[in-house]
Amino acid sequence: MHLHPVVHRVTQRIQARSAATRQAYLAQLQKAAAQGKVARSELSCTNLAHGFAAMAPEPKIRLKQLDVPNLAIISAYNDMLSAHQPLQDFPAWIKEEALKAGATAQFAGGVPAMCDGVTQGMPGMELSLFSRDVIAQATAIALAHRMFDAALFLGVCDKIVPGLLIGALAFGHLPAVFVPAGPMTSGLANDDKAEVRKLFAQGLIGRDVLLESEAQSYHAPGTCTFYGTANSNQLMMEVMGLHLPGSAFVNPGTPLREALTRASAHAALAISAQSSRFTPLGEMVDERAIVNAIVGLLASGGSTNHTLHLVAIARAAGIAINWDDFSELSAVVPLLMRVYPNGKADINHFHAAGGMGFVIGELLDAGLLHADVTTILGQGLARHTQEPWLDQGQLSWRDAPLHSRDESVLRPASQPFQTDGGLKLLTGRLGRAVIKVSAVSPERRRIRAPARVFHDQSSLLEAFQRGELEQDMVAVVRFQGPRANGMPELHQLTPALAVLQDRGFQVALITDGRMSGASGKVPAAIHVTPEASAGGPLARVRDGDIIVLDADQGILEIELAEDAWATRTAEPADLAHNDYGSGRELFAGLRHLADEAEKGAATFCHPLWPS
Repeated sequence: MHLHPVVHRVTQRIQARSAATRQAYLAQLQKAAAQGKVARSELSCTNLAHGFAAMAPEPKIRLKQLDVPNLAIISAYNDMLSAHQPLQDFPAWIKEEALKAGATAQFAGGVPAMCDGVTQGMPGMELSLFSRDVIAQATAIALAHRMFDAALFLGVCDKIVPGLLIGALAFGHLPAVFVPAGPMTSGLANDDKAEVRKLFAQGLIGRDVLLESEAQSYHAPGTCTFYGTANSNQLMMEVMGLHLPGSAFVNPGTPLREALTRASAHAALAISAQSSRFTPLGEMVDERAIVNAIVGLLASGGSTNHTLHLVAIARAAGIAINWDDFSELSAVVPLLMRVYPNGKADINHFHAAGGMGFVIGELLDAGLLHADVTTILGQGLARHTQEPWLDQGQLSWRDAPLHSRDESVLRPASQPFQTDGGLKLLTGRLGRAVIKVSAVSPERRRIRAPARVFHDQSSLLEAFQRGELEQDMVAVVRFQGPRANGMPELHQLTPALAVLQDRGFQVALITDGRMSGASGKVPAAIHVTPEASAGGPLARVRDGDIIVLDADQGILEIELAEDAWATRTAEPADLAHNDYGSGRELFAGLRHLADEAEKGAATFCHPLWPS
């Protein structure tokens, strides 16, 4: 199968850039597994007895036998968050299937699960990005007991899947299977929800009406149905071959969801240390798999958060990627999906229209994916062009549709919604940033307007309520980077900026913070690096400066004479209010350690990580 020359070139460049750190990482994996395939054989009798003391007699007997696989289950279950509530039943199903297969499984550990939807605009959002690294650490703690021969990772949402994968890669000598929970059924139409939010932002309706609208949108167990970071996670896990084919978007509480979860236990056993198909995770997640993840993200119009998370995931495997790689791939990867906020449909509509099997098939046929990657099924990525179904109650797979069932939601690569992936790199004297334009109309992708400078999102919203923003403007919201306050999402700004845009003003946002997978029709240059609190150029912008944001040409610039710009001093910010409350004091060390956005905003310092 042919490979697109740009995909080939970018992959080769990543391989060359990562040669030393990738080799060091793989050497570390070999060292970790050097004492034998069965990790618990290294434990003393006292150690091992502690490890199975609470088990029932039958699995305890099996664990004493070193030729029987033992699966780790690591879960983000809690019953407050809709996306993770379905995970409650999964460990019991996995344990039952392991026992049926003559093996064992143990719940190795839980990881925190934080919802950006709940913390949006609140102090707790300043913990959100760093929760990814806490999840990675919690995953490492669970696997550190060396009782396991493979692991299953149960998680869905924004920072959780990246955190689980980073933690799993630290134990990359173990095989791994990722197990999704699926989206909730469709609720209130996304366009209707967005209109209600804009009415509330203008003070035209009350909180009671807004709350009822939101409750009709987020109404049941399962992942939110818009195409944000959570659903982008699930798409990427399938494109990387870490899910069972077609499992990402099957609703929870259905017989098919249960069958897929049970089958995941057998998939993990089939690649465990004792099997003939032993497949360590760290070998699976190579440069080709990372490029496939980027391509899948771009073709779907996925979350901008993954310009952070994929960088951190790749670094955890000794692989160095940057925003140039995203941008160059974006130029040749067509947009195949229109799912809110990039369209009217939700993820259930996408799944019904052809889903993952159709997307992967189209991208393979166009030469945009590496087909020869290793997956959990060991059969290359072509196996993931199939979809699961129940044949008289038995889990089976069949070929995904060859044609989209709804071309307003899903299109072939030969007739895409647009010819590029809609993710752009912006550069200029204001720094490096990314912008997602798949939902931005072409005439709004170039903005030249005076700056209005704010040091937090609440100040902008207060100015909007006072009627002070009725003008063409570029809103500069700075001191929102990882070192300043943990890089919160600024999603609450979207309704107000969209209202101004609807009133006919030219409006854009520039920030060193995040906007998430919900980035919409207002052009937003985000993740600006260097960040303002580290002396980045945004700290030198003043109200009234003329700013140029040109997504088509990749420009992020200020119209100011070079000598005047060079002598302008950075404006200081008082960040003390970020230091305490809602647990923020516990994260001071992580703010201090956080790397820049283009390096994943990671807080880990390790010699095997690319610089």
